[in-house]
Amino acid sequence: MGTVSHDAINQFKALMDQVEEPLKRAYQNVHQGYHAETLARFLKAREWNLIKAHKMLVDCLHWRVQNEIDNILTRPIIPTDLYRAVRDSQLIGMSGYSREGLPVFAHGVGLSTFDKASVHYYVQSHIQINEYRDRIVLPTASKKYGRPITTCVKVLDMTGLKFSALNQIKLMTIISTIDDMNYPEKTNTYYIVNAPYIFSTCWKVVKPLLQERTRKKVQVLSGNGRDELLKIMDAASLPHFCKREGSGSSRHSEYANENCFSLDHPFHQQLYNYIKQQSLVSEPTQPIKQGSVHVDLPEPAAEGTEIVKTIESEMHKFENGNGLSGSLDGLKINDNSDHRITHCP
Repeated sequence: MGTVSHDAINQFKALMDQVEEPLKRAYQNVHQGYHAETLARFLKAREWNLIKAHKMLVDCLHWRVQNEIDNILTRPIIPTDLYRAVRDSQLIGMSGYSREGLPVFAHGVGLSTFDKASVHYYVQSHIQINEYRDRIVLPTASKKYGRPITTCVKVLDMTGLKFSALNQIKLMTIISTIDDMNYPEKTNTYYIVNAPYIFSTCWKVVKPLLQERTRKKVQVLSGNGRDELLKIMDAASLPHFCKREGSGSSRHSEYANENCFSLDHPFHQQLYNYIKQQSLVSEPTQPIKQGSVHVDLPEPAAEGTEIVKTIESEMHKFENGNGLSGSLDGLKINDNSDHRITHCP
């Protein structure tokens, strides 16, 4: 980190030292004791423009206060059958750690249907995973490895991606916008695996719309990415859809506790039990509240809106037989190059 970076962080810290309650308490939940790393994330997200980064962080704190995000880990999604339905249709999980100590999160982009609950339940679930990652998983990893660990690795499984994904783009854009505005620069690298041709078609037109810093975070791997991912993590930390030889994936693993998307997986059991316990601690004499947490849904940024329109246009053209390149031979993915798409948290 250069002198300019250190100066910007010190100036940023001086501004944040002036923050008063209730924003001050919200800021503590954001930085978790790692001030410099947190401020650097917001500065990176705004190309090291201090004024814009400060506004972004203060806006984030207001969002947290207005939507009671600091209490969201006390609001379990109940009954359990409803939460299981959310987990079965919003495929997210944590499979382990990289050799550098970064948590490995897996996302079943292609097979997530988001059709078993309301939008608010899916948004609530996503934010709860974010908050559990930032308040529990990352601080625990930092203590274990003896250094600040404030980012993660994500493996995005594109198995099953098809035209019906257009129906989910609005929700995925909402979730992506929440992450961009309030959890910036939390992912070190995105690995895309099991990418079908339809992904390649969309990527070719989306890539030029993104900033270079953004593009460099994504690597598109061949097949299920097993061999490449084993260079940065042990076999035990591979997501279940990357463990088999060759390409291909499925929604369900042979054993539920190996399927990191399943509610029966240790990560989701720990997460769900933690939230239920916190709900009892916060209101020990009251029954657990049912119903979703309603978080204000943001309007997507101009860049995100343009990307969504481009994806919709290309998928429609592809569906009508007029997709890019005209044939499978017309497009290849360089497995050694860096890429990034608008991310799914």
